[in-house]
Amino acid sequence: MSNPVIQVKRRTLQFHVEAGTSRGILTQKNSYFVQISNPSHTEFVGFGEAGPLFGLSPEFKEDAYDDFQKAVNHLPKELPRNNSEVASWISAIPYDQPSFRFAAEMAIIDYLNQRDGIYFPSDFTDRQAPVPINGLIWMGSKEYMQKQIEAKLAEGLTCLKLKIGAIDFESEIDLIRSIRDSHSEKALTIRLDANGAFSVPEAAYKLEKLSKFGIHSIEQPIKAGQWNEMAHLCKQSEIPIALDEELIGMQDSEEVLETIRPAYIILKPSFLGGFGATMQWINLANEKKIGWWITSALEGSIGLSAIAQFTGNYPINLPQGLGTGGIFSNNLPTKLVVKRGQLIMTV
Repeated sequence: MSNPVIQVKRRTLQFHVEAGTSRGILTQKNSYFVQISNPSHTEFVGFGEAGPLFGLSPEFKEDAYDDFQKAVNHLPKELPRNNSEVASWISAIPYDQPSFRFAAEMAIIDYLNQRDGIYFPSDFTDRQAPVPINGLIWMGSKEYMQKQIEAKLAEGLTCLKLKIGAIDFESEIDLIRSIRDSHSEKALTIRLDANGAFSVPEAAYKLEKLSKFGIHSIEQPIKAGQWNEMAHLCKQSEIPIALDEELIGMQDSEEVLETIRPAYIILKPSFLGGFGATMQWINLANEKKIGWWITSALEGSIGLSAIAQFTGNYPINLPQGLGTGGIFSNNLPTKLVVKRGQLIMTV
């Protein structure tokens, strides 16, 4: 019998929307795929995806293929026999390469399950329990953001996440005010994501002004690494604060949560080092009564499907950040569809 073969492949995904972030406009991104197969049983192939992002993923390079291949080469040649051995197997890839760990873990789970892309069986994968999601509004001009908002509302979404920090603050306030003038807090939930755009001296003032509009939460108002300043903001802000970039590459999770005491944490498995690492964050957050939701990090269809399935294993009472499946013009086929704010798996 032949031994399993682990291969790495690269695919450049093209955005068909103007994806504006605090780090500029994205037009394309590289995704790297782990493929585990056995020449003797070619019907069973495990797939995993890594999509490191500029300015966020510690392993990001314009072309990270060689680094990814080296990381995969360090994996033990003997594959895990079951899911309980997966954590030990992927430990050969360090935490400073979180998306590579994520992809390897995804691929081996898929290979062991041998269920054609079913990573985490649940009511979600059985088409019985859709996952509620928020609509993502990219940074850009006021007109561009308004156009996105109108489109998302027309699709029936009742929770929007606005990325802010790209245009002047007063224009952003005007935009949020215009939404609230026509959509009450009961009818529409507004989340904000500052991506660390506020300076420490101005953050309290800006949070106070934003609090007039019934904001559900704001992600990462100041840059990561300023724990004392973030803790102070969490205590005084009327808007609940969520940590996002603060968690990237962070293994000492209890210390950061104890120090800052956020209202929420945002969990991106490819930034945290995989599903096992994400599960540890969830357990710790639940223990400390900190809210959480799971968000994609611009993965293609394979990564997004695995994250959605992982999420579907948990009782969901908040919209999740998994509505990014339609942003690429050359995405791979997917079984995920969005209907009126619900993410659903099709046959």
